[in-house]
Amino acid sequence: MRYLLIFFLAMTIPFAQSMTLLNYAVTLEVLGGRLHGSLLMPKTEQPLPVVLLIAGSGPTDRNGNNPMGRNNSLKRLAQGLAGQGVASLRYDKRGVGEGLALAPDERELSVETYVADAAAWVRKLQEDPRFASVILIGHSEGALVASLVAAEQPVAALITLAGSGRPIDQVLREQLQGRLPPTLLATSHYLIDELSAGRTHQPVPDALEVLFRPSVQPYLISLFRQDPAQAFARVEAPALIVQGTHDPFGTREEIERYRLSDAIEILWLADGDHDLRPRKVTGLTAADHLRTMAGTVRDWVTASDAEPYGSPPSTSTA
Repeated sequence: MRYLLIFFLAMTIPFAQSMTLLNYAVTLEVLGGRLHGSLLMPKTEQPLPVVLLIAGSGPTDRNGNNPMGRNNSLKRLAQGLAGQGVASLRYDKRGVGEGLALAPDERELSVETYVADAAAWVRKLQEDPRFASVILIGHSEGALVASLVAAEQPVAALITLAGSGRPIDQVLREQLQGRLPPTLLATSHYLIDELSAGRTHQPVPDALEVLFRPSVQPYLISLFRQDPAQAFARVEAPALIVQGTHDPFGTREEIERYRLSDAIEILWLADGDHDLRPRKVTGLTAADHLRTMAGTVRDWVTASDAEPYGSPPSTSTA
């Protein structure tokens, strides 16, 4: 016996291929202003499952793009979900894209604010009669935000994509090891210690400004006090963890510790990196990984019949 994740896709897959897709611009009133998002859904009279897509760290927009690279990863995921009969809403965070006006100064950002905004989107979707259930999907830092929301607010399911297996201050220490000369490495560890203790610090050496500039320190303080594993352990909804085998943010040993019950499953993408794209050495493509993930989700949901919004999943013979 094992628990099966619910997605309410079983009723939509047979006719999804023939449906017209509708794309709406949506807004949400939040503290300080208005957030903007894109709702993509098949045209149907039946209530649909809807996914709230939460972007990763930094200036990553609703489509998964940031100044470091443009891959439209979240937009492509939304399109793939729509093709299977699943609606999705993706949005610009505060300080990004159309959300820039809500946080023109990055000193105003915090993990707690991101969580409150995502929770408000969930409530908006749950009140919409067009949707049968709400599922959270977060990538990278968005996985942490999604876990924190799901720990406090009932949702049908949680999916984390390339989430961290340990607190971010620990990840940052490891990433800096061997990349900085001894003096700067010692300074960076000191700054991490200070921020972890909730204290800002000035001045910052020029070589470390991009990581520890004074304007980003309040956000880092809010981030360093979060433990992804503890947040995930508080989630009662069924969950799927999707991780690349070559993602430095989560080793196999770390991620496997998240398998706390039969309601949690882990999908490992062969040779996948933090963006869930395969390295060039295997001959696999990003499309291959998308098909693998979509196939796993499809198999999951067609076997399930649980109630929406966090009710206990039904049991079935594995």
